[in-house]
Amino acid sequence: MKSLEDLKKMREAALKKVEMREGGKDYRVVVGMATCGIAAGARPVLNRLVEETAQKDYNCVVTQTGCIGMCVYEPIVEVFDKNEGHTTYVHVDPEKAAKILEQHIGQGKVVEEYTVEAARKEQGNI
Repeated sequence: MKSLEDLKKMREAALKKVEMREGGKDYRVVVGMATCGIAAGARPVLNRLVEETAQKDYNCVVTQTGCIGMCVYEPIVEVFDKNEGHTTYVHVDPEKAAKILEQHIGQGKVVEEYTVEAARKEQGNI
């Protein structure tokens, strides 16, 4: 930092990052990007979510997080809405990610067959 102008630029960049996290959007889409998620294929999922969101201007912010704690279900995508609703999608691939954006974010309808609850029922854990 050499000047007050440099400090202002740093401040603006930091504020943009905070806006992206909080952003005033109706949804926050979070991808588990710990080593278990990455090994299971979370990176292409994150990339698809970011690309689709930018192209189609979905009302959401896409972020990443560390371990969600359910490694057997990776890649995991969690969708949080502004009313504190929360949906966990499991075994997500890029195509499922696009469908989640289209239906959940675009139309407000949870894609039930991709949820952790559906996976647990399928495995007989519920």
